[in-house]
Amino acid sequence: MESQRPLVGLGLLVVRDNKILLGERISSHGVGEYGGPGGHFEYGESFEESILRELEEEAGSSMQIEQVDYLCTTNLRRYMPKHYVDIGMVAIWKSGEPTVGEPHKLRSWGWYDIDTELPDNLFGCMDNYIEAYKTGKRYFTE
Repeated sequence: MESQRPLVGLGLLVVRDNKILLGERISSHGVGEYGGPGGHFEYGESFEESILRELEEEAGSSMQIEQVDYLCTTNLRRYMPKHYVDIGMVAIWKSGEPTVGEPHKLRSWGWYDIDTELPDNLFGCMDNYIEAYKTGKRYFTE
């Protein structure tokens, strides 16, 4: 029997004033849930290279960010049998607007006030990203 191992994913919390960038997922796990840009960590990439690649693939090249930093790590088992170690990153929006770069994976992007207007159905570890951003907590297990 082949042993199964968790995959490594990365996600990004993009902050603009008091709003965060969220998109509605339409494929894979988390269909109908709202999450930020992210995807699989690729061999040979740094965390920042990986998240910048995912941001460009999913939200287009016109949106620019700055101050990219580590946010938190989550042992994400919510979508079993898919199991991920998720590395959350955070960045500050600099300029440009997101466009849907992968329409087969994402319906739309929007900016949501982090305190007052978040969707109820957040993807996987987005609650953890928000808690880490607000409190400084860095490790989550689910």
